Order: sequence, then structure tokens, then C-alpha cells
Amino acid sequence: MKIDNKKVISIIVPCYNEEEVLPLYYNETVKVLNEMKVSYEIIFVDDGSKDKTKEVIKGFAKINKNIKYLIFSRNFGKEGALYAGLENSCGEYVVVMDADLQDPPELLKSMYSILQEGQYDCVGTRRITRKGEPKIRSFFANGFYKLINKMSKTKIVNGARDFRMMSRTMVKGILSLKEYNRFSKGIFSWVGFETKWLEYENIERKAGKTKWSFGKLFKYSMDGFLGFTTAPLAIASFLGTLFSIIAFLGIIAIFIRALVDPSASIDGWASTICIIGFLGGIQLLTIGILGQYMSKTYLETKNRPIYISKESNIEKDEL
Repeated sequence: MKIDNKKVISIIVPCYNEEEVLPLYYNETVKVLNEMKVSYEIIFVDDGSKDKTKEVIKGFAKINKNIKYLIFSRNFGKEGALYAGLENSCGEYVVVMDADLQDPPELLKSMYSILQEGQYDCVGTRRITRKGEPKIRSFFANGFYKLINKMSKTKIVNGARDFRMMSRTMVKGILSLKEYNRFSKGIFSWVGFETKWLEYENIERKAGKTKWSFGKLFKYSMDGFLGFTTAPLAIASFLGTLFSIIAFLGIIAIFIRALVDPSASIDGWASTICIIGFLGGIQLLTIGILGQYMSKTYLETKNRPIYISKESNIEKDEL
């Protein structure tokens, strides 16, 4: 049966090994949606979970016709899950949120009310504190936002969460970007549209464990840099030019010294080795930067799908 999408709020929930927290999320979110007295669909995207996440989601679908799901053939990552949810949503308003309840469902009321006024196309959320988060992670996170906002023309709000409610117009803009290497925080900003920010203090997970290790967060931040700025390439060129000038000046200095004092010693193999090692490191760094951009380009040219769905209860005529 075709759904009147003008009356529907679509909520997209990426899931990876979330069986412990899903019942809590489901109860709280459905309660809020019922209080709002709106039609809704919740699209759970199982990103290749190894636990019983899939079974839990299917259980929800049996008792609630508004529950939709997509089961991936393997783990494609959160970015693939977000894109899949957006692509299969049908609501006039679309929400992206995590299942761990760090994104408070109660904010859905304020988001919906603000978008109904018609002044904004998106209501985003940002954390004003990182209470409960390891200090080292907070330090690097703050550093990432400061650095990328200096290097990129696309501004990313410090503390911004993926949790947001968007108009269908904005969602269409996001879906028009078919790139394989995705960094949603940057994409949300790049497409533009008027955004209202709601602030709240950090909330810890209600159950389960975070899937974001320091290594994964570092890799994700690198995806952000490579996807939304070419400044590292400019830095590599600058370093190459700088050290070439320094080397040239050094050659002139040695030549002049030899003319002035032919007997001057030119010993210094230890310092020479150190300089060679340092310059070699700079060269490898710049080659590595070039390699990263080339690898991203290589993956894009393969034109592989962003995700592959193995199972779903979403009917195409609903879209």
C-alpha cells in the first residue's frame, strides 16, 4: 500500500551488534512518537551484526507494522547504513539517530516543531560537553574540528552529532552525492540548507559497548580530511619546496666556505646521516599523502555499490 509521505517521519537507525540496547531504544522512541501523534516508520539497518541484532529487529517488525528493516550481506560501515536508510525512507521528514540512546528521543518533539514552522530544512544536534568520554579522545576530537575547519571550506560544527531531522528536499540533495568514500558530517554541511542547532550535554550509552575504537575514529577523521580538503597536498608541495630551497642555500654556503678557507674540514657524517634520514621521512610522508588521495580515487573509479542488502521488508511501492 502506498504511504502518504507528507504525514510520515522516517527514522533511520544504523545497527551493529546492538541487541542489548535495542529494546530500550525501541520502547523510548515509540513512546515519544506516540506522544507526538504522528505517522512514522523506523528503519533499522543491520550492518552485518554478529550478535542477535537481526532477530531483535525482526521481532519489532512482527508487533509493529511501522518497523522496517534492511539486513546487509556483510559489514559495510555506518556510512553505508546511513545512505541505505536515506535511500529507502519515504517520509517528508527524515531523522538519523543512533540506537545507543546517546541521541535522546525526546528531542524529536522539538525538531518536528521547528521544521513545521518552515524556516529551516534541518534541525541538528551538538554536544556542548563530553562528560564521560576519555580525555584523550576529547582532546583529539577537539583538535580534529579545529584543524579541519581551518583547512576546509566546508565548516563542520564542533560536537555535531549525526542525530538530526531533515526535510525531504535536503535528503534528496544528500542522496544526489553518490560517492563511495562517505563522510556524513561533511556531506550534511556541504549540501547547505538552513540548519537549526539544538545543544545538549553528553549522554552515555544505556547498554552495550561502543564500536568506535581510537583507531577507527582516527581512520574516520582521515576520511573527513581526504574527502573535504586538498590542503594536505598543498602542505606536501610546500614542504618539498621549502627543503629544496634550504638544500640549495646549504650548497651555496659550503661552496663559499670552500673558497674562503680551502682547509676547512667537511667532516660530519653523523649529522649528514641525520639530515638524510629526516629528508627521507619527509619524502615518504608526502608520498603517503599522495597515495591516500590516489587510493580514494581508485576506489571511486571502481563504482562499487555503497551497500548490498540481503534481506528487507520494505516494499518498493511504498517509496
